[in-house]
Amino acid sequence: MTRTVGQVRADVEEASRWLAGRVVRTPVLRSAVIDERAGARVLLKAENLQDGGSYKMRGALRAVGRLAAAGHTGVIAQSTGNHAVAVSLAARQHGLAATVVLPVDAASTKVDRAGAAGARVVFAGTAVDERVAVANGLSDESGHPVVDAYDHPDVIAGQGTASLELIEDAERAGTPLDALVVPVGGGGGVAGACLAAAGSGIEVYGVEPVGCDSLARSLAAGVRVPVAPAPTIADGLRPSCVGELPFAIVRDRLRGVVRVDDDEIASAFRLILTELKVLAEPSGAAGLAGVLRLPPPGDRQRTVGVVLTGGNVEAALVARLMAPRSADLATEEGAAA
Repeated sequence: MTRTVGQVRADVEEASRWLAGRVVRTPVLRSAVIDERAGARVLLKAENLQDGGSYKMRGALRAVGRLAAAGHTGVIAQSTGNHAVAVSLAARQHGLAATVVLPVDAASTKVDRAGAAGARVVFAGTAVDERVAVANGLSDESGHPVVDAYDHPDVIAGQGTASLELIEDAERAGTPLDALVVPVGGGGGVAGACLAAAGSGIEVYGVEPVGCDSLARSLAAGVRVPVAPAPTIADGLRPSCVGELPFAIVRDRLRGVVRVDDDEIASAFRLILTELKVLAEPSGAAGLAGVLRLPPPGDRQRTVGVVLTGGNVEAALVARLMAPRSADLATEEGAAA
């Protein structure tokens, strides 16, 4: 394994070299309409076009690849969906058995993708603690290691390669980033972004749904603070507590956390679909929602990068979000993407 709390940009650079040719180097997209709305030059890294439909493929492939090289024959994972899909695909590539633990209300799109990749799918409650307990029990029974969705150094380094590519592509285009914005669930992606941006002067912001703001509360308190996640259309951004390792990495590196509500996420979702012509899940669209909440920089135009973390979204939710505004976007059972 790579470093734990002492992780540095070199870990992300090493992961990037290893992942070259193994993952898609996704495009960076831009829209004049989005720039005008944000009052900034906004560069969006389209990880919704990544293998498996999300940037989770990067961390999963890095972690599973190292476990395969170490002689393991199987892996266990738990998540709300995208990490489970990514681990399933990574395990298949390396010839490992995979068991993934999902909540009973997981989006069928993500359940189907994990199963199609050959994973054994196990359902466990709706809370992360229930899934963790089941995953650990399965690991004890089988001897297969758990690949955590965010509290794992290889996963963090792998996720950080999306931000590293965005930083590199912005520099090549002559529009270096002033800020980098990443949605926050357990914190692995934003921790990877902090590592990728280390020493560059780029300000890194996290984005959390209102009521699912463990990271924001933890930063304010100086210790990790769990929350009872509120209902949200951004199903990938509702763990009960930011991860221990991600928090240790970001606590002194993160510029701030932006809280966004479901209406703002839905508006960003529609903007991405209509202006960029790509489909992002609400968890990924939350990043753009956060960009639209950032205060203006003053007398100059700044360049802001945002990682569109995934695109695995239910067709029914797409239809609902694109329809005339509903009185309630958050509570319909099974509608989260």
